[in-house]
Parts: sequence; structure tokens; C-alpha cells
Amino acid sequence: MSEPPVLDKIIKNVRVVRPHDDAVELLDIGIKDGKFAQIAPHISVDESKDVFDANNLLGFPGVVDAHMHVGIYQPLDKDAVTESKAAAMGGVTTSLNYIRTGQYYLNKGGSYRDFFPEVLALSAGNFFVDYSYHVAPIASQHIEEIPLLFEEFGVSSFKIFMFYGGYGLHGLSDKQNLFLMINKEERYDFAHFEFIMRGITRLMAENPAAKDIISLSLHCEVAEILNAYTKIVENDSSLSGLHAYSAARPPHSEGLAVCIASYLAHETNCVNINLLHLSSRKAMEAALTMQAAFPHINFRREVTVGHLLLDVNTPNGAWAKVNPPIRPRADVEYLWQAVLNHQVDWIVSDHACCSAEQKRNAKDPNNIWLAKSGFGGTEYLLSGVVSEGSKRGMSYNQMAKLLSWNPSRRFGLLEKGDIALGYDADLVLVDPNESFVVSASESESQQGYTPFEGMELTGRVKSTFLRGNLIYHNGQVLGSPTGRYLRRA
Repeated sequence: MSEPPVLDKIIKNVRVVRPHDDAVELLDIGIKDGKFAQIAPHISVDESKDVFDANNLLGFPGVVDAHMHVGIYQPLDKDAVTESKAAAMGGVTTSLNYIRTGQYYLNKGGSYRDFFPEVLALSAGNFFVDYSYHVAPIASQHIEEIPLLFEEFGVSSFKIFMFYGGYGLHGLSDKQNLFLMINKEERYDFAHFEFIMRGITRLMAENPAAKDIISLSLHCEVAEILNAYTKIVENDSSLSGLHAYSAARPPHSEGLAVCIASYLAHETNCVNINLLHLSSRKAMEAALTMQAAFPHINFRREVTVGHLLLDVNTPNGAWAKVNPPIRPRADVEYLWQAVLNHQVDWIVSDHACCSAEQKRNAKDPNNIWLAKSGFGGTEYLLSGVVSEGSKRGMSYNQMAKLLSWNPSRRFGLLEKGDIALGYDADLVLVDPNESFVVSASESESQQGYTPFEGMELTGRVKSTFLRGNLIYHNGQVLGSPTGRYLRRA
């Protein structure tokens, strides 16, 4: 009798991109039980009944998109389906989503003990990729629930939206307690942020084995600066569109917030801090200055593909409204230089699907002040970085580090992030020479538009494997949602 096949699947002729190598090697990959089980120059086809020929395409580790929002502008269970399909078509195999109480998302306040099980129930069976959640403590009671979120639900990463206490999601607002659904005597302010940090420091002290994967992320903008500048810019007829929005949320507001957050982290000994979507030279310089000032804080610096591909002159105007804003070209190039200088730790999409009907005001579609903030883009994350990064001399290995390895380590996804034995068999096949013009009509997202419309990118995702299963191939998302919730504790 012949021996039964050893492997579940063999993927032949992959130009394997690993985060810590300095080259790309042509190899065969064997998969067993959803894991990488054999990686060698030649694996006999007799080892498996299921053989896939990668035809010398680049093979990246599945992308870990560490900053997404699912369920912000449409019901979470519906959003999970369509936006995780978009993720799959972009080579993303792990979706880390920010969630909070308050308006949008589930439109509920109250305890995370009640809220988070509902999030998980709405998510189950609806994601085409693996997923987890970062949680924002909004009300003071949530600080007491940080251990609960960690121990019962495996949440190890938390978030502060620094501008929320005194400025609206889309612009000026004097109704932030209603928006956040907190009692009128509560304050979402610097003191609250300090107490969140102290809560996370306690969590680390109580769970020393997990201290490296417990972290706090911050959206760094100061509400008082935004309020003052928005009033000035709204009355300045010389500015419109993205130019106006960038001026209304100026880079020094970001820089100031970075400095405040960093000092609070020092004061509270909250040692794992992620500075999210740094959009400007001033923000990045502040982040690097704080790293030098507080070397005992393990800072991570994030940029988005939107802030790397778009600038204030992008023709798609209000479609590209986002917080913090899209910036002038000089800021974009400074961010790229920081990426090339290894001063950026990961690149993300900050995907937030906002339908065309919701995004722009029907009567005044080009009015930036009336547009909603946020847009999708997870499907262009890998292609965007391959396309623009290659032009600037960035190695594929460095791209794998920024898109997979670094976020997987920080956020406790220890079976993700590399093409190595024993890791989840998450793999993306990319043709680095195939160019395409971005068109929202080809996306699986429900958004219906994209600020990247018309942009030519070189580096097309051809196939995506999640734990060894082919979930996207040649323009089609395959099968049913098999994404798993990833506990990180």
C-alpha cells in the first residue's frame, strides 16, 4: 500500500518574502492543519493531492491590517462581510478593528461586560479573514473593566481618541457627552487618559508574562487647537476642500498631542504606546523627540496608506476627508523618508467604510465641512506599499516587516506575521510587475467610491490564503466566511 499524502496542500514556485531576510528565495511551501509545515527548494507533488502552482509570484506573509473600523457607518454584521472581503482581495488575512461605546458602532453606552459579547456575536461567522478588536475605554467605569476585557475576551490593546472630549468626529461640536454616551458630569479629558494609562500599567503588573503584548494606542490631536483653527478656517474663503481641512486640524495639534500623551505615559509608567496614523512632519518629529526624551517607553509609530498615497491636491476632494487630515505633499514625502529610515513601525489602512450617500452632503457635495470623516482602503494597502515603496527603493522584506511582522508581534498575534514553520499558513501571492488603475467598481467593499480612484498602482494581489485555504483568487473572493476571532490573552 502507498503511504497517504503527508501534506494538505503544496504551493509550488513561490518567491518567498520573509521579514528578516535580505533577499527573496524561490521555494515550495507545504501546509498541514492550517500551518506552514514544510518550506524547501523542492517538495514532491506526491506529498499532497492538492497542489497549487504560484508561477514564481512573490509570496508575502498575510498582511496584518492593524488599524481598521468595522461597523462604524453600517451594521457591524453586514460591514464585517463586505469589508473583510475587501481585506481578502488586498492580501489582508488579519483585521484588527477599533471599537468603542457611544454613537456609531452599536450606538450604545454602558458596560463592556454587556457591550463586547454583542460585538463578538455580530462578528461570528461574518469575517472572511481572521479578526480581533482594540477597545477604547470611554466612560470611567470602563477603566475598571480593562482586566475583564483582557481575561475574559482576550483583548490586549486599548485606545484613546484624544480630541473626542471637546471636538466632534466630523467637525465642531458642543455635544460630546451625548456623542460619547457618558454622564454629563463625566469628562473625556487628559485626566481620564491618565487614569486609563494607570489602569493599563496595573494590567501589565498583574500579567507579567503578557506585558509585551499589552499596549495603548492614541489618536493624537488636541481639541482646543482644532476648535480654534476650525473657526478661523471656516471664515477664510481662500481655503477649500482638503487644504481647508488640513489647516483646520493643523499639524502642530498632532505634535502637541504626541508630547502630552508621551509625558503621561512617562508619568504613569505605561510603557507600550502606539502613536497612530501620524500624518505630518510635525507629528513625526514630535514622536521621534519623545522617543529620545523617554527611552524607557516602547513607542511604536504608525502611518496609513492614505497618508502615504494622497495629498491635499488629490482630485477626489471630500471623498478623502479623514482624521487626522490628508496633508500637503511635503508632509507625505517626509513620512516616506521616515518609512525608509526605519522610523515607522507599521503601515495600515485605517479602513472605515462610509457609503457615498453618507460621506458627502447631497445638496453640497464638495463642502468639506459637511462630509463625514473616514474611508476604506484595506484592499489597496499591500499594493499601495509595493507600488510606491518599490519606486523609493524599499525592499520587499522591509514591506513584510511593516505590514505583517511588526504589528503581529506588538498585538500578540504570535502565530501570524511570517512564512515560517508552525505559523498560520497565511500567504499572499503578488505580481510585482502587474499594474492596474484603482476603480471602486472592482472592490468588494460596499463603499461605492474610493479616494484612490484613478491611481495607477504596480503590484497586484493575485491570490490570498488564510490558514492554507484559498480565499481570494484572480479577482474573486471564494467560499464562505471562515475568519476566526483571535484571543490575545
